[in-house]
Amino acid sequence: MATIKPFFCIRPAADKADKIAALPYDVYNREEAKEVVKNEPLSFLRIDRAETQFDDSVDTYDERVYEKARELLDGMIDNGDFVTSDASRYYIYELTMDGRAQTGIVACASIDDYLNNVIKKHENTREDKEIDRIKHVDTCNAQTGPIFLAYRSNDIINNIVNEVKNEIPLYDFVSSDGIGHRVWVIADDEKEADIKGAFESMNEIYIADGHHRAASAVKVGLKRRSENPGYNGSEEFNYFLSVLFPDDQLMIMDYNRVVKDLNGLSKFAFFDEIKKIFDVKSVSAEAVKPSKKGEVSMYYEKTWYLLEIKEEYKVNDDPVKALDVSILQDNLLGPVLGIQDPRTDKRIDFVGGIRGLSELERRADSDMMIAFAMYPTSIKELFDVADANMLMPPKSTWFEPKLRSGLFIHRI
Repeated sequence: MATIKPFFCIRPAADKADKIAALPYDVYNREEAKEVVKNEPLSFLRIDRAETQFDDSVDTYDERVYEKARELLDGMIDNGDFVTSDASRYYIYELTMDGRAQTGIVACASIDDYLNNVIKKHENTREDKEIDRIKHVDTCNAQTGPIFLAYRSNDIINNIVNEVKNEIPLYDFVSSDGIGHRVWVIADDEKEADIKGAFESMNEIYIADGHHRAASAVKVGLKRRSENPGYNGSEEFNYFLSVLFPDDQLMIMDYNRVVKDLNGLSKFAFFDEIKKIFDVKSVSAEAVKPSKKGEVSMYYEKTWYLLEIKEEYKVNDDPVKALDVSILQDNLLGPVLGIQDPRTDKRIDFVGGIRGLSELERRADSDMMIAFAMYPTSIKELFDVADANMLMPPKSTWFEPKLRSGLFIHRI
């Protein structure tokens, strides 16, 4: 049984939503974040990445950065840039990219569901990345970046969403990257009860994106519990801000790999290893993309190779080892190219599919040597791994479009 509850939402004033809404904090490096904030002074990125308010002599993780984030958030609330809902509500958030829409329920999920594995994970988290968001949430006393959750499509929720979307939205704008954003409030108690009941009928919900934000929110909640031993479970710190999407509306893009060198192998020795694992289906000067599971495109010395995993290397009985990214890692990147731990090895980097194959060419022709374009991991594969209580290799999934920060804030 999943507990997904409505909440008192802090959200932008209607005429400022498009200026405040920002891509997630971890999409940018420091210089990029400073440039965004310089060009758009209301951008929520200045709160998510408050080091942009200091010169480079101040460390990104300095305590003053988190204090500044709280000061900026409180100031924008006091100034009327944000408004606070007068009732606890669910919201609907629709994102449209290239004509394809996905619509989620904005709500709060239970940290106990996370701890008890009702909310399932498919990635490991890194403590250093958690610490930053733990400090941000704890100091701001608010969750500002929603966790992207997925669930198996439900007719009750779908019908309510479709009905409410006929109403006038709270927000309706297109962000600078061409993504359409529309938001509605569900202000009907009966619909609210039906949504709550529909989620309670679910035995599992999945983290699609935002594992570090989720882990950080849970750890802040546990910290608050230890500081308040008389807590009863209803306190807001027992819940974390989420947007929940039905699985049949989601798109996962490819997450590709670029490698620095051939690990001391000659070109001929490397291709001998390639042909042990893959059948070479085509060779071309033009970029070629995998068209199905089991295909991998490789770019090397300005040439594209379409490869297909040989039958003897395909796996059926292990949901992690069956992933294309795992087969590539376990049979080529690790044993042949020497990338034993892709989380820490400086000889490998990862390129989200949103950047296109031209970015793989650019990297392989400049600071790297070879690129691998993957066929996207499916949402079913993600669910299968999570249901088996297993973890995917790093950088297995790239979700688009990205949820915006600053549209919904949950005070804890």
